[in-house]
This record gives sequence, C-alpha cells and structure tokens, in this order.
Amino acid sequence: MPMLTTSIIHIHNHNKLFNPMLIKPFTIYTHLLFLITITTTNVVSANNEVLTLYSWLHTSPSFSSSFSDWNPSDTNPCSWSYINCSSQNFVTQINIQSIELALPFPTNFSSLHFLEKFIVSNSNLTGIISSDIQYWSEVTVIDVSSNSLVGYIPSGVGKLKNLQDLIFNSNQLTGQIPKELGDCINLRNLLVFDNFLSGNLPVELGRLLKLEVIRAGGNKDIEGEIPEEIGDCQNLKVLGLADTKISGSIPKSLGKLIKLQTLSVYTTMLSGEIPPDIGNCSELIDLFLYENDLSGSLPPELGKLQKLEKMLLWQNSFGGTIPEEIGNCRSLISIDLSLNSFSGRTIPSELGFLSQLIVFLAWQNKLEGSIPSTLADCTNLEAVDLSHNDLTGSLPPGLFELQNLTKLLIISNHISGSIPPEIGKCSSLIRLRISDNRINGEIPSEIGFLSNLSFLDLSENRLSGSVPDEIGNCSNLQLLNLSNNTIKGNLPSSLSYLTKLQVLDISVNELVGEVPDSYGELVTLNRLILSQNSLSGSIPISLGHCSSLQLLDFSSNNLSGKIPVELFQIQSLEIALNLSFNALSGMIPPQISSLNKLSVLDISHNKLEGEVMVLSGLENLVSLNISYNNFTGYLPDSKLFRQLSTTDLDGNEGLCSKGQDSCFISIGAPIGARGSSSSSFRSQHRLKLAIALLITLTVALAAFGAFAIFRARKMMMMSEENDSEMGCESWPWQFSPFQKLNFTVEQVLKCLVEENVIGKGCSGIVYKAETENGDVIAVKKLWPTTMAAEYDRVGGVRDSFSAEVKTLGSIRHKNIVRFLGCCWNRKTRLLMYDYMPNGSLGSVLHERTGGCSLEWELRYRIILGAAQGLAYLHHDCVPPIVHRDIKANNILIGPEFEPYIADFGLAKLVNDGDYARSSNTVAGSYGYIAPEYGYMMKITEKSDVYSYGVVVLEILTGKQPIDPTIPEGLHIVDWVKQRRGSEIEVLDPSVRARPEPEIEEMLQTLGVALLCVNPGPDDRPTMKDVAAMVKEIRQEREEVDIDP
Repeated sequence: MPMLTTSIIHIHNHNKLFNPMLIKPFTIYTHLLFLITITTTNVVSANNEVLTLYSWLHTSPSFSSSFSDWNPSDTNPCSWSYINCSSQNFVTQINIQSIELALPFPTNFSSLHFLEKFIVSNSNLTGIISSDIQYWSEVTVIDVSSNSLVGYIPSGVGKLKNLQDLIFNSNQLTGQIPKELGDCINLRNLLVFDNFLSGNLPVELGRLLKLEVIRAGGNKDIEGEIPEEIGDCQNLKVLGLADTKISGSIPKSLGKLIKLQTLSVYTTMLSGEIPPDIGNCSELIDLFLYENDLSGSLPPELGKLQKLEKMLLWQNSFGGTIPEEIGNCRSLISIDLSLNSFSGRTIPSELGFLSQLIVFLAWQNKLEGSIPSTLADCTNLEAVDLSHNDLTGSLPPGLFELQNLTKLLIISNHISGSIPPEIGKCSSLIRLRISDNRINGEIPSEIGFLSNLSFLDLSENRLSGSVPDEIGNCSNLQLLNLSNNTIKGNLPSSLSYLTKLQVLDISVNELVGEVPDSYGELVTLNRLILSQNSLSGSIPISLGHCSSLQLLDFSSNNLSGKIPVELFQIQSLEIALNLSFNALSGMIPPQISSLNKLSVLDISHNKLEGEVMVLSGLENLVSLNISYNNFTGYLPDSKLFRQLSTTDLDGNEGLCSKGQDSCFISIGAPIGARGSSSSSFRSQHRLKLAIALLITLTVALAAFGAFAIFRARKMMMMSEENDSEMGCESWPWQFSPFQKLNFTVEQVLKCLVEENVIGKGCSGIVYKAETENGDVIAVKKLWPTTMAAEYDRVGGVRDSFSAEVKTLGSIRHKNIVRFLGCCWNRKTRLLMYDYMPNGSLGSVLHERTGGCSLEWELRYRIILGAAQGLAYLHHDCVPPIVHRDIKANNILIGPEFEPYIADFGLAKLVNDGDYARSSNTVAGSYGYIAPEYGYMMKITEKSDVYSYGVVVLEILTGKQPIDPTIPEGLHIVDWVKQRRGSEIEVLDPSVRARPEPEIEEMLQTLGVALLCVNPGPDDRPTMKDVAAMVKEIRQEREEVDIDP
C-alpha cells in the first residue's frame, strides 16, 4: 500500500496546486476506487459486446465461415471481421453485406451504447424490426435493405435524434410509414421502397428540413395524395413514389424544391396537370411521370429546366401542343411522350437545339404537320419513334445523315414523297419501319449500304419499281416486309444472301417471274409470304431446305406444276401452308401427312386431283380449304371434315362422305345434302318423301284443331301478339343497314330455320344465312322481351335489341365483328354480322380431338387482337362501352385466325342512366364473371379486364375456366396462382416444347393475365395498358434495346 500511495502522489506531482503532504488517506482511496471502476467498466462493457454479438451470430444453427474470427474469449470484438470500434474499444459500426446470415433482427443491441452504424444488407435477415431499436441513441445509419424482414416499422425510430440514413427497402414490411419519423430532425435518406407498406405519406415528413431522399415506391398500397408539406423539405433531391396508389394532383409546393434532382412518380394514379411551378426545380435531372392519368398541356415553364436529362411522360392523357420551350432544355438525352393525345400542327423545330438528345419517342398521339428537318441537328440521336400519328410531308433527308441513329419508326402516318437516297449514309441503322404511309417512288439502291440493318418494314405504301438487288448486301437483315405496294419485276436472287433472314413478305404487289431456286438457302427463314402477285413457274423444290419455315403463303399467283414433296420435309411448318388460287396440278403427295403440327392448310382454287384421304393424318388442322379442285373419292371420317362448311369443299364434284350414297357435292349444298345420278335412287327417295309427307299431313290435321283453340285463346289474352313468328304480314319490317348490302330482308328471313342454327347466346339465337346472291352472313334473332320492358321509356329500361343496336352502330375496329345492319318489327328483332367460318375461340380451343394445338403465333395474335378490340371499346368510344360478357365463345375467329369480339347483347354504355344501378339479370357468363359482381352487382370496365384475363389463361393453358381436369374443382385463376414458381407447368402441353424465346413470351403474357385477374378492380390495369403490355412482349423480342 505505501508503494501505491506514492504512485498516486506522483501522478499529481505535476500540478503545483496540490500539496502531496496535504492529501488525506480518504482522498487517496477515492481516486483509487474511481480508476478501478473506470477500468472495470470498460472491461465489462467490452465483454458484454462480445457476448451480445456472439450470441446473436449463434441464433442460427449454422453460420458463414466468414465469421470464423468471432471468438467469444476475446476481451473485445474490435479485431473481428465486419466490426469497427472507437479508440476506447467500443463497437461503433457493424457492416455485413451480401453474406447469407439467416438470422433474426437483433433484439438485444441496446447494450451497444456507442453503436453509430448498423448495416446488414442483402444477408437474409429475418423476423420483425425490434422495438429495441429506439434505444440505439447514438445511431446515425440503419441499413437493413434487401432482406426478409416483416412486420411494422417501429414508431420508436422517431426517438433516434441522430439518425441520418434509414434504409429499409426491399423487404416485406407492412403497415404505415410512422409519422414519428418527423421527429428525426437529422434524417437525410429515407428508403423504404419495395415493401408492402400502406396508408398515406405522413405530413410530418415536411418537418425534416435536412431530408435529401424519399424513396417509397413499389409499395402498391401506399395511397392518398402527395402532402403539400413535402415542399418544405428544402434540401430534398430525390422524391420516388412510383408504382403506388398515390393519387390526386402534383402539389404546387414541389416547385419550392430547388435542389430536387429526381421526381419519380410513375405508374400511380396521379391526375390533373403538371403545375408550372415545377419549372422552378432548377436542379431537376429526371422527370418520370409516365403511366398516370395526367392531363392538360405541358407547361412552357418546363423549358427552364436547364439540367433536365430524362423526361418520360408516356401513357397519360396529355393534350395540346408540345411546347417549343422544351428546346431550351439543352441537357435532355431522352424524351418519351408516347401514348398521349398531343396534337398541333407540327412538332416544334426548336427540338433541334437538343444536341445531347439520344431518344425521342412520341408514338400514338395526334401529332400533325411535317417532321421538322431540325431533328437532324440532334447529332446524338439513336432512336426516333413517331408512329401512329397524323404526320404529313416527306421524310427529312437529314435524318439519314445521323451517324448514331439505330431505330427509326414512323408507322401509320400520312408521310408521302420518296425515300431519300441519303438513307445509304445511315450505316448505324438497325431498325427502319415506315409502313402504312403514302411513300412512293422506288426503293433506293443505296439501302444496300446498311450493313447493320436487321428490320426493314416498308409495307403498305405506294412504292413502285423493282426490289433492288442491293438489299442482298444487308447481311444482318432478319425481317424484310415490302408487302402492299405496287412493286414490279422479278424477285431478286440476291435475297438468298441474307443468311439471317427470318421473315420475307413481299405479298400484294405486282411481281412476275419465278421464285428463285436460291431461296432454298434461307435456312433461318420462318415466314415466306409472296401471295397476291403474278408469280409463275413451279414451286422450287429447294424450299424443302428451309428447315425453320413455319408459314408459307404463295396464294393468288400463277404458279403451276405439282406440289413438291420436299415441302413436306419441313417439320417446322406448323402455322400455315397456303397455295390457293394458283394453277397447281397433280395429286396431293402422301408425304403431306408428315406435317402433323400444321394448323392451316388452303389449297383451294387449283387443278389438283385424286383423293383427299391423305389429309386424315393432319391431326392438328384447325382450318382446311380444298374447294374448287378436281378431287374425288371419300372424305376422311374425322371431326374436322365433319365440321367443314360446304364453302371449304365446293367445286369438287367427285367428293363424298362414307355415309352417303353419292359422291357428288353441289355448290352451296350442305355437306349432308347430296344429289344422286341414279334414277332408281331418285325414285326410292321420292317414294319415301311422299310417305313422310302423308304421315306428316295427317298428324298436322289431327293437331290443328287443338292448336287453333289454343291460339284463339292466346290472341284474346294478348291481342298485340297475334302476329306470326316473323310477323311479315301483320307487322311490317323495318330495315336499317350499316354497310352496303346486296340482299333483302326477305332473303334473310328464308334462312332462319332450325338447320341453320349455329349457336345460342345469352341474348339470342344465331343463324348462318346464305342469301341467293351467295353472301354468307350471321343473323342473331334476339330473345323476345316483355311488352312492359319494351315500352318502359320513362324508367329508362332498355331491352337487348336497343342496347346492341345503339352500341354496334357506332363501332369500327378491326378486332370487333362488323355489324352489317338490323331489321325488326313489333315481335322480332334481327341483327346481322359478318359470318366467321372458324367459329368461336371456345370451339377452336376445346372442341377438337386431342385438345388444343394452336401454334403460339396464332394464340398471341388472338390475345393481342382481343386486347386491342376491348381497349377500343373502353378508351376510344365516346362514351366508353363495357361489353359485360367477355368469354372465349364471344371471341370469333376469322379466316386468317384474327380475333373478333362479338355478342353485345349485354353491352351497356358507361354513362347510361342504368349503368351504376344493380342489374336485374346476371351480366356475364359462369367462370368469367369478376368477383366484385357477387357483392356489388355492378359491371365496370375493370370487370371486362377480369374476364379478358380469364380468357388469356384459357388460351395459355388450354383449359376452360371450370375444367374437370383441374384438381379439387378449382377455378382456373386459383389453379394458376397456386403454381407460381412453376409457371411452365400450367402452359398447354402442346406448346411447352416451343423455343425458349416463345416460352418467355408465354410467361410474360401469363404475367399480364394475372394482373388482369387481380381480385380488386382497382388493382387491375386498364385495357389500354393491357394492350400496350401485350404488344410490348413481342416488341421486346423484336426491338433493339436502347436504354434511355
């Protein structure tokens, strides 16, 4: 002890204020105790931190070898991996990233009194965020992103006054963003995106004056408006609320955020106009407001955003002109204004000032005027898409002098003039699509300089001249479409040099000469379409080497000779083989049976002969036409042949079915009606007919008395219904045609007999009517309505006739069945449509032996076409139209397997007075009805979206909505959802073996279908969105990706 005392005295000797002789023994012991306490506390604290960290690590039975240096016998953890300490050996930082932990969120870290940073990201951290977090009083950073955390964000985080970064993104957190965060006065970064959070954004966030980043996107249940108070966060640089249910307008207060760099509120429910105040955000770089319902004109004040680089505003309801002030945003590299309603006489020439611009997309608008030549001043342009507008004028030659341009799309406009020879200078061009315009002149030979070109579509123009040989130099070309022009001359053999070519379509032109033998070298070709030309000679046998060919169409030419057997060696020929309207002769080679996957075969209007039994092996045919040849013998006894209409067999006088005594088929007769050349057969037939007539007349006369009495009594009770079924005499017919028609009402009425019935729907019975002049139409006779319903105009009641006529009379769309006209009297109502020979989608999918084997290409076209037809009803009709009974049987299939939406018997105009009221009858069909109808009894556009989603699932799986092959009686929607993670297993087995790119398309389409069948109507996309998504699936595979 004396030595210890001396030591203490020595410690204080340096301070002259203390006299060692005056120190009392008590003071000495006090100092000693203090030093021992401090030392002991440090040691105990370090030991506690060791135990705390080690015990947390060992919560999991197995842990990574990365923590092998975590030794519990160490006096402190400062030498451990992922741990940082202060100079006093206290833990200040835990930093573990991308290491599989499988540990729960720590619950006892309150003992780490000096912890400043807790970073455990992408490490499979599980469980809930402990409320113990409120005691981490020194913490500045909490980063637990990309884990598997669940539960709520504890309100206690509001007590963390030193917190600067709260990073909880990419977990499974639920509940609301706690309003107590408004007390974290030092918070700079709030990242909670990609969770399952809900509720409104707390207005208390407006108190966070140091806040720089708010990212809460990807939480699909966050709703309400953007709080005005956010405008008080004067240091905010990033506001991200994308893919939520944020609604309302953009608050003007955001204009106060002069440091804002990113405004990302896309795929939400924003409405209203962009406030001019946004022009005050002088630091703004990214403006992402696409996929909303914003409207009005773009404010000219946007031109003040000198640092703006990306302006993505596609898929809104913007109108007006594109402001010329946009040309002042000299930093812009990407502009996307697509899928809006921008109009105006011209695209502003001031865009030429944007020398940094890389992408300019403005497709699907109402833009008029010419394409400004100043766009050529945007020397960095890589992609331009101005498709589906009303642009006029010619193609600016300067566009083709842009050395970086890879994609130029100007589809469906009114562009005229010729293709400038300057096109040869644009060597960077990969995709050129200027179809459906009025471009004339010849295809310039300079196009051969485009060695990088992969997609060339000049179809549906007025091009003339010949196909230049130089196109053969475009060695990377994958698609060449020159169809629907007036191109003359021979097919150039140089096209055989295009070894990567997949699609060649030069149909509907004026080509002559023979198909070059060298085209057999196009081994990657999958579609060869040369129909409606004047080609002659024989079909080259070399085409048998085109081993990838899926569709071959040589129809409507002057080809002669025999069908080469080599064609039937092409196992990939699955979509269609069309050789109709030529002069082909000889017999059908028996080798045709090897095309057992072929869907469509048309060899009509040729000079072919022999028997057709060789076609019996084509099990997957869904369409067959062999009419107007010289075939003889029996028809195969298969379901397909039994269902063929006479129009598919006419003109082959020697054909018959095995159930008939004669092999003569007269033109226009039903398959079962056969004439006879045998006089004895005619005599027997007449005898049988006379006996049958005698028996029939006897029975009729016996029953007439009872019928007459019954009829008289009925007429006494309802004098107004004393007309006959057609009422031709008692009630005159009214006829209202909507197209130019070549038949009369009387001709139609003669066809309304039982044997012509082809279907029954919820609103009526459908007949196939073949008029005297050869027109074939479909006639729907609507079910009768009560007199009260018919004339209750005061109450606004509408029967199915008035609803359908009112609806169909205003519709013009390529994917909606064409309404020809209507006729009616006081008793009967008739609607007339185009007749669809392939029946309904339901029959194509489910009424063929062996199940559905439609090629994916056909299925995709049906899915897309139906989506576009419905989108037209919902978004392009004024007022919008709700179908109310979308199902597979109400989608008809045309001759080229194009879909047509039909049966508007339950359709309602959205703003009709009775639209929002409950219906007295069930709207829709079992299996397709949206779930909300069961409790709301209301039908909206989103109900159609649900039904469409069910149809898409039906097409993808080959199963009906309520299918006996689905286990446990599940609905198709529930069955598909149960198999998430193994989606390929739900696809129709007949398409699962398709190439990987097609499988990917199917799975993406399945994803769109699942969006459509969300239980909540508000969670479903609009049909406009659906159509765009389905179209994009194919474009993603075709388009060259350019990342804006």
